[in-house]
Amino acid sequence: MKMLSKPALAAGLALATLASPAAVSPAAAQQVAGIGIVNAPLVIANSNAFKTAQQQRQVTYKAQIDQATARRQAIATQLQPMVAKLQADSQAANAAQNQASLQQQYNTIQQIQQSGQQELQEILAPVSLSQAYVEEQITDQLATAVQNAATKKNVTLVIGPDSVLYAAAPYNLNQAVLDELNTLIPSAQIVPPQGWLPREMREQQAQQQAAAQGQQPAAAATAPVSGR
Repeated sequence: MKMLSKPALAAGLALATLASPAAVSPAAAQQVAGIGIVNAPLVIANSNAFKTAQQQRQVTYKAQIDQATARRQAIATQLQPMVAKLQADSQAANAAQNQASLQQQYNTIQQIQQSGQQELQEILAPVSLSQAYVEEQITDQLATAVQNAATKKNVTLVIGPDSVLYAAAPYNLNQAVLDELNTLIPSAQIVPPQGWLPREMREQQAQQQAAAQGQQPAAAATAPVSGR
């Protein structure tokens, strides 16, 4: 028996936390009574497709990752003496009289940090897009994997762990769903097609286009009619 943890999508999650139902005795398995609990983000992060993509991405996008690492180190090197000076000045005897100078130093450090963070995000944008592409491919197969696992385990109700404070091991369907997911999608493409956008952005664009198309007829209907 175990306490269920909150979902966390991270490549470093251990496969052992899936608590394989295979280790449960038949007598205990009868206690499930048609209910199963699946931690979807945990299953995705432990799938073969996800873990393999994480490894492949380090090679395919090595140039961007190395560039971001070098730039991050450069920013840290630039900021180190500035932060040290700010700390020293703030502890000086005349610090109270130099509040304007201290504030200016702080603002400069903040601007460099924010600018650096934006620059790093731009450098790593292809890497982030690749991860989103892989996750979407896997997520598209998740519902089928859950349904297949539930059918094989005679489960008629599958819930997530967010609202579950305690559950016995037989209720855990993570391993069963993971097995089905690995069968449905053993690997994933890590390089998105040209112009590909994550589902959320595609949906936003579709809504904006639909709204724009809906406004065009209304604008035409309210347009003044010229006299003859």
